[in-house]
Amino acid sequence: MNPAAVATGHLTAALELPPGLDTGPAVTAASRLPGGWHLSTPDPKHRDCPSVTVTYADAEPTVTVDGQTVRMSLTRGAARSSTLAYTTYTALERARQQRQMLTLHANAAVTPSGRGILLLGNKGAGKTSVTLALGARGWIHAGDDLTVLAEHDAELLILPGKATAAVRPQDPELWQAPKPVVDLAPFLRVPVPLAAVIRLTVHPAAPRPVLVPATPFSANEQLRLHEALARYISGLPTPLTGPTGAPYGPVWPLDDLPLARWRAHLIARLEQHPYTYLYAPDPQSAADLITEEHV
Repeated sequence: MNPAAVATGHLTAALELPPGLDTGPAVTAASRLPGGWHLSTPDPKHRDCPSVTVTYADAEPTVTVDGQTVRMSLTRGAARSSTLAYTTYTALERARQQRQMLTLHANAAVTPSGRGILLLGNKGAGKTSVTLALGARGWIHAGDDLTVLAEHDAELLILPGKATAAVRPQDPELWQAPKPVVDLAPFLRVPVPLAAVIRLTVHPAAPRPVLVPATPFSANEQLRLHEALARYISGLPTPLTGPTGAPYGPVWPLDDLPLARWRAHLIARLEQHPYTYLYAPDPQSAADLITEEHV
């Protein structure tokens, strides 16, 4: 095996790879993961860090967990592709949560005065469009689709998330074309305190932009948050077979009861922040209302 260290998702881990494996394709995925994906030589001082061991699969790809070590067997095609970066990132989610950080399906932006706003919403709810509109109003980008939320002492923090965004073309004739990927700038470089959470619904049927208080949480919001906070540790369909294989993966056995309890505690902490539902007919009016409320 070829020992290395990998820094990804604001965490450094030991990484063992098959000899001679070309990691170039994985490195190209760095901008699409929170905290990047950077290889280095192992540091003897990091003896207590988590580790990921990658081998080639003789048959079906597998994932097993033994203490702080996650062992993955990947197809040769997957190991030689950007899939290596995504799977190792996911394999380290338990270690992130043990250190009170977690990966969240959300966008985040920072006001010009340095206050972090978390933007939640279903796929297609308008998170990216609203975030880009906020950027045009002088906000700092902090993550598109993937954001890292952390708890540090008395504060909840937003850590730099995914630094690129896939943007739908404006031309309606190109609705089936692949969405171009753009770099988000300016982009957050240091953690910022979480000031508020907004769950977005941007749809032309909304008569006007409106903010509705979401606290105390309904049972439905509680369930949505439990699902969102656990998504990258339980049930994430990260492909183990590479880009040419079927887009599926097993439910990785990464979770445990203490982490589930911490996430429940995190939801209680979120309920103590300004937390609203925002309905708007378009991204511009949504961004105007958010700016009015939080700048």
